[in-house]
Parts: sequence; structure tokens; C-alpha cells
Amino acid sequence: MIYSMTGYGKVVLELNAKTVRIEVRSLNSKSLDLNLRMPSEYRAKELELRKIIGSRLRRGKIDVSFHIDVEKGKNPTKINTSIVKNYMDQLSNISGVARNLDLLRMAIKMPDSISAEKEEIDEQEWSLIINGVEDVLNKIENYRKDEGKALYSDFYNRLNCIKSLLKKAVEIDPERIKNVRERLTKSVLELKEKIDQNRFEQELIYYIEKLDINEEKIRLDNHLDYFFKTLDQNQSNGKKLGFIAQEIGREINTIGSKANYAPMQKVVVQMKDELEKIKEQLLNVL
Repeated sequence: MIYSMTGYGKVVLELNAKTVRIEVRSLNSKSLDLNLRMPSEYRAKELELRKIIGSRLRRGKIDVSFHIDVEKGKNPTKINTSIVKNYMDQLSNISGVARNLDLLRMAIKMPDSISAEKEEIDEQEWSLIINGVEDVLNKIENYRKDEGKALYSDFYNRLNCIKSLLKKAVEIDPERIKNVRERLTKSVLELKEKIDQNRFEQELIYYIEKLDINEEKIRLDNHLDYFFKTLDQNQSNGKKLGFIAQEIGREINTIGSKANYAPMQKVVVQMKDELEKIKEQLLNVL
């Protein structure tokens, strides 16, 4: 079973006087690239959160948004009395205003006169938030699994197409060898030079052996089977599939360089086209 690196999940939690929104987006990446945005009062829990998310999602460019909305009037604040009094004294000296109420109205608008009290993290509340994070990660994993099924089907069809094209290459190989032999013989005859027929046959056999693609056909078929086998493993391994795809491409390229025959070169181009589409999709496999 393979998994995509693309995913999305969102959970909204209604806690005591708070609404917590947790949203996670996942895209493809060579490694784990985790971008976490969370309220400053929960920064002490950031490492714990990163560990949980990283262990579940493993790879991908992960964007996590963690927002908390507090009910109006429930956000604890305090008046910094000493600062306000200091402002009032300074304003009185500058403006000459004597009424305390007027001075207070001005002072309370000055910087740092009012500040929000920093609440300690409620462990019970945090436990509920962690449960919400796990719910989001479950949604992401289900999303990745569904995307993986579509990728699996695409890989399966394209690999079978390459196998069919390889079979076609095998079928036209005798015709290719015959064509190469005829072309070389014709070229030698056109020279109108007397040649040693035995020596010519030896050289011809040597040349045709150099064009033999039997080993490449066997290796390519083995690599294709190995790709199928890896697709069906329990754990998704996009990097391993990428390495196998490289080996498949190497054998296809070698067959193309040895083809020396237009119909086989056409088959090779078709195999390359299918492989390139596989490689593009592999970038998104976990």
C-alpha cells in the first residue's frame, strides 16, 4: 500500500470559553518540513506537538495552523497601577489638568497601561487539544491513503504498459537483427571490394553481439516485477520506488542506444514516456 504526501485535515474544538481550530495541510517534499503556527501561550508545548506530528506524517511539507478564540470578556487582563499613576503624574505636570478622571482617561490609553495576564497551560485542556490533533492526523492519513490508491492504480497501469512494450520489443528483435545484417551486408557489397567472407561473417557476428539486448530485457523485466512487489508492501516507500524507477530508466536507455532500428526505437520512446509519467507521480509518494 502506498500513501500520497498530499493531505488536508481540520478540527474545531469547543472548550471552556475557548474555540480551538486546528488545520493541517500536507504537500510533497524530500523530507519532513514542518511549519507550525500556534499561540504564544502554548509555545512550551511546541516540541511535544512537533514530535507527535512528525512521527505520524513522516515526510512532506506540513503546514499546521493552531488558532484559539477566547469568548469576549473571558480574556483575563490587569491594569498596571504603578504605570498608570506615573502617566497621570506626568500628564498633570504637562497639561495642568487637575481632574483625576480626565488624567485617568488619558493614562489608560498609554502603552503598557493594560496587559493580558498569561495563563498557565491547563493540562486537562491540553489533553483535549492533543486528542484534536490526533483526529486531524487521522483525517490527513485517510486523505493520503485515498490519494495513494489513485497513484497505485496509475502506476499499475503504466508498468503494465511498459511490460507490454517490452514484449513488443522482444517480438521485433529477430526482425531487427535481420535488418541490421542486411544493411551491413549491403554496405559492404556497395564498396565493390573483394572481402574475406569468413572474416566478414566473424566481424558481423561480433557486431551483432554488441547490439544484443537480451540482458537488458531480462534486467528490465526484473526491475518492473520488483516495482510491482514494492507497491504491494505494507509500508509506503516512495524513495525506494524512485531508485527502482532509475534502474528501469537505465535499462530502457541502453535498449534505445542499441536498437539501431526505427520500429524498436519507437517502442523505446513509448516506454520512456510512460516512465517519465511514473517519475512525476513518484514525487508525491510518501
